[in-house]
Amino acid sequence: MMTRNLKAEVMIAGEQLRLRLHDNKLIKDRRHHLRTYPNCFVAQELINWLIAHKEASDRDTAVRLMQHLMDYDIIHHVCDKWPVFRDAKYLYRFRKDDGTFPFNIEVKIFMRGQRLYEQVISSKDSISQVRQEEGVAYERSFPGYMLIDWLLQNSEIESRRQGLDLCKALLEHDIIQHVSQKHHFFDSGLLYQFCINFRRRRRLSELLHETENEEVECATHQTQEDQPDSPFTLRKSPPSVGNSDFLCVQPNKDSSLSRTVRCGSVTHQQHSSCGGYSASLNAALAVRCNPTSVLKRHVTCEELLLPDAPYVKRVLTILGDALGWGFVVRGKTPCYVQAVDPGGPAATAGVKVRQFVCRVNGLGVLHLDYRTLSRLVMTGPRVVTLEVMEPMD
Repeated sequence: MMTRNLKAEVMIAGEQLRLRLHDNKLIKDRRHHLRTYPNCFVAQELINWLIAHKEASDRDTAVRLMQHLMDYDIIHHVCDKWPVFRDAKYLYRFRKDDGTFPFNIEVKIFMRGQRLYEQVISSKDSISQVRQEEGVAYERSFPGYMLIDWLLQNSEIESRRQGLDLCKALLEHDIIQHVSQKHHFFDSGLLYQFCINFRRRRRLSELLHETENEEVECATHQTQEDQPDSPFTLRKSPPSVGNSDFLCVQPNKDSSLSRTVRCGSVTHQQHSSCGGYSASLNAALAVRCNPTSVLKRHVTCEELLLPDAPYVKRVLTILGDALGWGFVVRGKTPCYVQAVDPGGPAATAGVKVRQFVCRVNGLGVLHLDYRTLSRLVMTGPRVVTLEVMEPMD
């Protein structure tokens, strides 16, 4: 699953390619079967161009690159007939050229962040300068209050409150960040930077390489999830009374799956040979054998961010113990709490099933998949601060 920063790189690379193709006259009105298709290109011609300009080493690589842009709604077949990019005389078009680009909340904030970046960097007396915070110098940084002042002066906002909301959204969507990533956005002297260099030329081959690395990282992380030190695995010593099944998750009746239980979730007799904490067999099976979502229906990030959304925002602080945090997250975007250990730190802190995770230790995670979110928690401090949204009903 692609992280949000990598998704932003796809958008930038796609836009840079679109402008270059327009400059090279590869994008133009074309006629096919007595019909004229405006602003489109021929797949074979584009592949020839990519190889000639050393954007791809061969035709197969070029096809993979364009399929990547197609998967992320940057380009499409003129009739949306083929979901697969083909090395043929088919006509394709950039969605920005025909008005079909999906301008959701995330994209709108990203595009506004890109425009603000260009204005801030190119202004004569740019607020983006070398500044110090806590004795450390940071290049191209600016105080939070100064960014809001700049937005007011350039008529980008009408009030400081509106500016604060905009800057929080930019941070939430990884356009800007606190220089040490310790704080959310405040109208204060804390220093912030743009996370993305929008002007850097993106090579499509680099984009594909980054995506493959991301897939490898996810595969590696999935393997790491099977280890006994994963904080997103329920790991409790065998209870003397009752069991430690996850809340709202029942073990699957198929006992054959019990062979897949991880080392840290085996019976007490095997504990010493595994070198990890033992766990309830029933609890492990609850995770392994019932991955079905506990959500009543699918919820989008945009729906959660609506002003009148029927959700309550809560900030919860979890103090992890030697066995982990005691909850499981699932989902692509947004992530939600799939299961909670009734006797674990998460339950004590107020974490509940079906809560959506918005922030972790002050960082926006609403658009991250569960593997990336898990990795963020695992590499962070023992004390985890979660900002969650839970249904009102």
